[in-house]
Amino acid sequence: MSVAILDLDRSAAHDDDVGEQKLSVRSPMSMWRRRLAPYAQSQRVRSSMQFLTSVVAYLALAVLTYESISVSPLLALGLAPLAGGFLVRTFIVFHDCTHGSFWPSKRGNEWVGRVCGLLTLSAFARWRYEHAVHHATVGDLDRRGTGDIRTLAVAEYNARSPVRQRAYRVFRNPLVMFGVGPVFVMMIGPRIWSSKQRPRLRHSVMLTDLALLVVGGTLMVLLGPVDFLLTWLPAVLIAGSAGIFLFYVQHQYEDVYWERHSEWSFPAAALQGSSYLRLPRVLQYFTGNIGLHHVHHMSSQIPNYNLQRAHDEVPAFHAAPVFSLREAVKLTRLKLWDEDAGRMVTFEDARTSRSTA
Repeated sequence: MSVAILDLDRSAAHDDDVGEQKLSVRSPMSMWRRRLAPYAQSQRVRSSMQFLTSVVAYLALAVLTYESISVSPLLALGLAPLAGGFLVRTFIVFHDCTHGSFWPSKRGNEWVGRVCGLLTLSAFARWRYEHAVHHATVGDLDRRGTGDIRTLAVAEYNARSPVRQRAYRVFRNPLVMFGVGPVFVMMIGPRIWSSKQRPRLRHSVMLTDLALLVVGGTLMVLLGPVDFLLTWLPAVLIAGSAGIFLFYVQHQYEDVYWERHSEWSFPAAALQGSSYLRLPRVLQYFTGNIGLHHVHHMSSQIPNYNLQRAHDEVPAFHAAPVFSLREAVKLTRLKLWDEDAGRMVTFEDARTSRSTA
């Protein structure tokens, strides 16, 4: 699929105040913000309903899963995918809260975000900071490393020792990334803090860890360790795998946007470096429209329930790279950025190009 250059200048967006405006990757952000402002409005009623159909629904499924253990542990495991789906929706609420876009008030976003953070095992303040860095640096080759999936350029990979090359290959293996990945990304990594972190971020991790220890320990005593783990762990692992997959494929495709910092552009990174993952309607529901990632990266202030409308009504978004779920699965083959060719490649492609150079 080739989308290296988006011809967005053909897309026009109507603005009642300034007339017909042509939006492109070269348009100033002030024009984009003005055009997208009507969608960047959270609605208390819709947000409340989504809270019920994500957080409350997940908690209800957790209770139902626990109760079903007495009937059959297999029945409890059978409910795990559904509970995992509602946990993904809960994470989308958490995600919007970190952007300050879910609830009309700053305080509401922080408190709802902290509650959802406990359910998704995420420290609100630190995740908010790291994700903001991701939005500010996505597609920037010189500012990789915070809030993103580690991606090496071909030259960087070739310069590594055989042991470090093997480690990178293991890390990028789908079985490791989507199988072992959730254990580290959700359970281990977020529990670790450093004295080098800002006090606010470090304290966020400490307090989250303490709250999880108290809540988890209490539930383990009340329910029993086996029943607690059977109720909680499968859904978390399923949700974690789904989350990593979504994040992976929406910034890892052949003609994705990567540039050195001197040439980097925020609009281009949003529209060329973030894909539109067109999911079946039921999966779009459980993933909270996050497949419309190009819209989200252009304006993180748009709540998830307005992303589809923004995409439909702003023609400039229609030229973004689009992938079906089947196509997205194939993207996991891509491992390295070939800076000379300007595209993502497989390990085999990189080896072939090196041998013919």
